[in-house]
Amino acid sequence: MSVGSYAKLTSQDGMITLQPSAADLQAFQDFAALVPKAAAAAQRRAINKTLGWLRTHIARAVSAKERIVVGAVRQRLRAYSVNSNGQGRLWFGINPIESSRIGRARQNRTGVSVAGRRYQGAFFKRVYGGKADIWIRTSSKHFNAKDYPESDLSSSSSGSGWVSEQDNRFPLAKAKVSLDDVRPSFEEWVRRADERLLVILEQELNFELQKYLRGTNRV
Repeated sequence: MSVGSYAKLTSQDGMITLQPSAADLQAFQDFAALVPKAAAAAQRRAINKTLGWLRTHIARAVSAKERIVVGAVRQRLRAYSVNSNGQGRLWFGINPIESSRIGRARQNRTGVSVAGRRYQGAFFKRVYGGKADIWIRTSSKHFNAKDYPESDLSSSSSGSGWVSEQDNRFPLAKAKVSLDDVRPSFEEWVRRADERLLVILEQELNFELQKYLRGTNRV
């Protein structure tokens, strides 16, 4: 029966012999039979943890770059756990975000300010839906289409611009922040996530092995 690794010394030299003990060898053999299941469990946890890591770091990066409260960015990020194909997904809504969601909007005599942005000539009010938003009349001299992306402008009989949020009284545009600038970052995020996944996968595989060798609950 193997007693594990051992050393043997003579007057001339020393010899170290490495070998598993009988108990450890049996444990390795048993674990080897369970490797597919253990590896799948490790992979599942590694992917889910990496998704959480990626969601946190994307939210922070976009928040800092676009001057948007991190909570508003997190609402645009949705992680989907590993499916039957062994894939996890992180959805990121990159359509323009309402300016009223990026921070605390403040109304004054000349317009609305929020998260370091100023919308001159705008007003903060509930017009459509259940929440207040930042609006401007498209006939205002302060209206600038780049501050109101996805306002689907067309012409009315009076020649004024009308938008998708309009009613029959006056044409309005809702202030939004474009997230188009984050598009070039997707490749970098994928690369960083892939690197992180390898690190976590190694940790999770080691966890599965140590769990088995310590005689805790089998996978």
